[in-house]
Amino acid sequence: MNTPSKSKPYFLLSFLPALAYWLLESYTTLEIALIGGILIGIIEMILEKKFTGHVHSLSKVNIGLIVFLGIVSLIAKEGVWFRLQPTLTGIGLCAFLSYKKFKGHSVLLDMIKDMGQVPPLPEFVYKVMEWHLTLFLLAFAFFMAKVAIYDSTSVWLFWKTAGFYMAFGGFMIVEMFYLRLILRRGKS
Repeated sequence: MNTPSKSKPYFLLSFLPALAYWLLESYTTLEIALIGGILIGIIEMILEKKFTGHVHSLSKVNIGLIVFLGIVSLIAKEGVWFRLQPTLTGIGLCAFLSYKKFKGHSVLLDMIKDMGQVPPLPEFVYKVMEWHLTLFLLAFAFFMAKVAIYDSTSVWLFWKTAGFYMAFGGFMIVEMFYLRLILRRGKS
């Protein structure tokens, strides 16, 4: 009897193209680094399709930005355009979350309800957390623009990968304390 296997989520959010770009830029020309980053981005999307059977929407946006910004960088002969991908992704996510908020929806609540679950916390908690997440992503997007423009590719790569997770982890720790505080006070 064949039972469908659940595939694990697989999307690297364009880490492989960033790693390839950094490595190639260190040892070859900018043009080769950009072409390598673009090609690895396309390969990453193909691998995601192969391993999961579909390509996550955020992966499509990221790879599309990598290809577009890679081409702009090739034309301009300047790698900063390629490195602005996390900035544009962050601004795009902020715009989407803000749009949902002003329409009275919460992406987090919608996801929980779409999975057929009852939200374990009051709805206002998810809305507060989502608004704070929007502000965090916007701040990080502007920070990444500064890093892309003024810092080295090595510094950019750190903040695009491990640095983001460290910053996000710190944000979540502060957010958990804040949410516990407002839940104790019973205020939104």
